[in-house]
Amino acid sequence: MGLLGGIRFDSLQDLYLNQLQDLYDAEKRILAALPKMADAAASSDLRQAFTEHQRQTQEHITRLEQIFRQMGREPKRETCEGIKGILDEGDELINAEGDNMVRDAALIAAAQRVEHYEIAAYGTVRSLAQRLNQPEAVSLLQQTLNEEGDTDKMLTRIAESHVNREARAA
Repeated sequence: MGLLGGIRFDSLQDLYLNQLQDLYDAEKRILAALPKMADAAASSDLRQAFTEHQRQTQEHITRLEQIFRQMGREPKRETCEGIKGILDEGDELINAEGDNMVRDAALIAAAQRVEHYEIAAYGTVRSLAQRLNQPEAVSLLQQTLNEEGDTDKMLTRIAESHVNREARAA
């Protein structure tokens, strides 16, 4: 969304389309960031989690493209300033020096910020799709929302099972 305005919402459909475009941009940016996060991870299970989420993120993009097609529209990106900022912070962590497990704990924190942003965004757009009587879109968005929640829980498990403990010992 433009910081200086320029967006006009005359209907809930306008807002819905804008939010889909924002999510589409976010997912594309996340897809580009995940390989860097996987490369930076010292823990093999964290590296695997990032690699698996990269595959899932491609599926999320495909689902969004399917929703755009159902609407008779070409997929289009609206710059997602929120995810840009979160990913910029993540880049700083990727390039940080120090103990590997502490860095992995930082990568998990950054990844969970991304997941929480996506959970909020997908929950909102799914609710808009419900209100606009778009059952196919609701189903696709709910699938992605469930996967984002699962990824968040997996990151918590990795952190709590060993990364945070090992980071504390550093």
